Amino acid sequence: MSTTAPTIDEAKLDQFMGRFVSDLGAALSAALVVIGDKLGLYRAMADGQPVSPEELATRTGTDARYVREWLSNQAAGGYVSYREDRFWLSPEQSLALAQEGSPAFVPGAFQLATSLVKDEEKISRAFASGAGVGWHEHHHDLFAGTERFFRPGYATNLVSAWIPALEGVAAKLEAGALVADVGCGHGASTLLMAEAYPRSEFVGFDLHDASIEHARHAASAAGLAGRVSFEVAAAKQYPAAGYDLVAMFDCLHDMGDPVGAAAHVRETLGDDGTWMIVEPYAGDRLEENLNPVGRVFYGASTLVCTPASRAQEVGLALGAQAGEGRIRDVVTAGGFTRLRRATETPFNLVLEARP
Repeated sequence: MSTTAPTIDEAKLDQFMGRFVSDLGAALSAALVVIGDKLGLYRAMADGQPVSPEELATRTGTDARYVREWLSNQAAGGYVSYREDRFWLSPEQSLALAQEGSPAFVPGAFQLATSLVKDEEKISRAFASGAGVGWHEHHHDLFAGTERFFRPGYATNLVSAWIPALEGVAAKLEAGALVADVGCGHGASTLLMAEAYPRSEFVGFDLHDASIEHARHAASAAGLAGRVSFEVAAAKQYPAAGYDLVAMFDCLHDMGDPVGAAAHVRETLGDDGTWMIVEPYAGDRLEENLNPVGRVFYGASTLVCTPASRAQEVGLALGAQAGEGRIRDVVTAGGFTRLRRATETPFNLVLEARP
């Protein structure tokens, strides 16, 4: 056996160490984004006017010394702007960090990410045992963070682009249709559709009791409780039939038995019904997903999606980067004969399945 030490390319090592420093700074700063969001620091800077740390601390009822350190980190990372001991948010930074509901709002993504870091010990044990970690077993910030992460994309695309890309579905919803939103979580997608299509009736289903309770409150607050209802039910067991549209947003790959779920969708659709499947954007081969978006989704898949599937019966564990080919296999095995890519974004595949 050769004992010759491998030759180190110093330029490549320096490049890697530069990436490491950037990633370490991002990892530490993730918690600081959550703190800034939780304590209202970004919102207090939304007007774009330069402030000192002391002024921002006064506005938010926080300690000036902590705020100075937080602002310094944020300025070093380009999340706030800085000059001569004054800090402010540019219009772009404000849109992304201070204006919840904007299409660029990002704090929810960091809330989601930091919640998963808190669950690292559970996931490490699952690596050793091969067992699953159920969605309900995660830190509570995962549930709120997931809604806040996905909602801006849904608000931007769902009604304006995704539904119109489905054959004949927009017209049905405008006229009055019955819709099931399976795996609805906090109900953001359900409520967005209900607001856009006042003649249709919507039912959201999810296995997580606390999420359904949150969705019910959200529907009531939005004045939609009369046309929108939410029920606790698994994807293979949600009730009723004759749906004109069944929608699943970023959840099919989390299911233990997605083929069984597909078969149940097929049984509960009307004769001319449509199944809309929104999944994270991915190619069919790993090589196609070795990019920043793939890195995010593989990370989430390792920490939450694969463990969630493993915690359920069958435990197929499609993963968040399943790709259209594997989704097609699931849909076909569930009894559907047609599947097409209706549209896409850099983060989403929008697939249309028909009986």
